[in-house]
Amino acid sequence: MLSESDVRTALAQVPYPGFSRDIISFGLVKSITINGNDVKVGIEIATKDPKIPQQIHGAAQASLAKIPDIGRAEIDFDIKDPPAAPTAGAAAVGKAVIPGVKQVIAVASGKGGVGKSTVSANLAVSLAKQGFRVGLCDCDLYGPSVALMFGTGEERPMGDDQERIIPIERHGVQLMSMGFLLEDTSPVIVRGPLATRYIQQFLKQVAWENLDYLILDLPPGTGDIQLTIVQNVTVAGAVVVTTPQEMALIDARKAAAMFAKVNVPILGIVENMAYFQAPDTGTRYDIFGSGGGEKEAARLGVPLLSQIPLDPPTREGGDEGSPVALQEAGASPVADAFHTLGKTVAEAVPV
Repeated sequence: MLSESDVRTALAQVPYPGFSRDIISFGLVKSITINGNDVKVGIEIATKDPKIPQQIHGAAQASLAKIPDIGRAEIDFDIKDPPAAPTAGAAAVGKAVIPGVKQVIAVASGKGGVGKSTVSANLAVSLAKQGFRVGLCDCDLYGPSVALMFGTGEERPMGDDQERIIPIERHGVQLMSMGFLLEDTSPVIVRGPLATRYIQQFLKQVAWENLDYLILDLPPGTGDIQLTIVQNVTVAGAVVVTTPQEMALIDARKAAAMFAKVNVPILGIVENMAYFQAPDTGTRYDIFGSGGGEKEAARLGVPLLSQIPLDPPTREGGDEGSPVALQEAGASPVADAFHTLGKTVAEAVPV
């Protein structure tokens, strides 16, 4: 006799297109009705891409067909439009998805090691220096770095009377990170469902206070956490970070393709470690190649937001909890590049 458990087990083999996680664990299967050996499955997704339900339908039918003695399998889709990015002032009229937040901006990369967290931290500081109220949520549970970059590694967040987490504030930026909850050497060992639960708590159970911008420092890649965020939070736009070499650009394309699938606009490309300029001679060295970020931005039809030089003081500032964007305009080419990035992002996503 066909059981609901049989159906769920089969559907757990169906991944969401472009991601590793399956449609059962994402909670997309809303109903299973069994009549003898026939089954009817109800699936709810939010997308404007017609290929996604088509791919899920084909994979689900193929997986259900493997159940012994199954009869007719019918799959019904409830396809909803993804939430539109909030317009300026949306929070003031109660339309913000995250309480206390007007605009959410994701900073992503297809691979690790390209300086995504450095860009996130300095973008947040740059926006704060413009007078905006800014938060930074470190969504990389397995390799959190925000606590170190802001010099807050020893601090622990408190709770308020509504059982919300009070973010730690430093350099005018409200901060939340798994790094605040662990000792330096403690690993995070959690699987997909628990990881997404932590992220949802960071976003919606933190007492973000009157933020104009919440910057999400996403983990590298295109996995469970990324899809959980874009399925549950209205993201106004994404900044994709890469370095000039082809290996990084290949993965940046994957990150850009992910946002396209879930209808999140790409604000542009940031090419980090674009070049090194010798301080004594002024000679420029293209250590990781040149022109890759510009070509990729042109290919995607989005702006090249900034080219950030490879700069030892930037690394030192991150290690010491003092992001380089704290410097005033004209203090260094890197600080100026981050200030320009902050202004460009604020113009692209007004509050």
